[in-house]
Amino acid sequence: MDYARSEPPIALKILVAGGFGVGKTSMVGSISEIRPLRTEEVLSDVGVGVDDTDGIEEKRTTTVAMDFGRLTLREGLAVYLFGTPGQQRFWFMWDELSLGALGAVVLADTRRLTDCFPSVDYFERQGTPFIVAVNCFDNAQRYEPGDVRIALDLDADVPVMLCDARKRESVKHVLITLVEHSMRTMATSVR
Repeated sequence: MDYARSEPPIALKILVAGGFGVGKTSMVGSISEIRPLRTEEVLSDVGVGVDDTDGIEEKRTTTVAMDFGRLTLREGLAVYLFGTPGQQRFWFMWDELSLGALGAVVLADTRRLTDCFPSVDYFERQGTPFIVAVNCFDNAQRYEPGDVRIALDLDADVPVMLCDARKRESVKHVLITLVEHSMRTMATSVR
């Protein structure tokens, strides 16, 4: 008998990181083909004086563990997205979430650009390939990617791009850029 061989499924794990209120939950939700798992909780008095809501005063919820979504690229090839919590008190989750990740998207908000420094530092220390995607909020000043690169003191090979985390096509472009960057990074490190 001739049995058809099936290839083992391939799963790509991608992290979406960044500061509090930058749009990580929106990014995972806009591209996921399944209803995303969200661990959102209403902001409470516990966060007063701890969670900085300057510039995002309308924010009412926060991710306390992770967001999770899936995107099937073809049969046997899926991307699993994990949105990390943004506040420092939940960063202990990052080490577990980052295990086996192909790479990470550091989502940035130009109104609060310094909030993405911890994410950039974390992935640089871990040696995890990452890109920076500037989420273009309606009421935020726009900057050129090169200016953001300088402000974040990024290496020249780290892609920086503008995006809208609410729009599927924009997020798709971000993920493609990350996968291409991760592949280049891995190819260079093997040499």
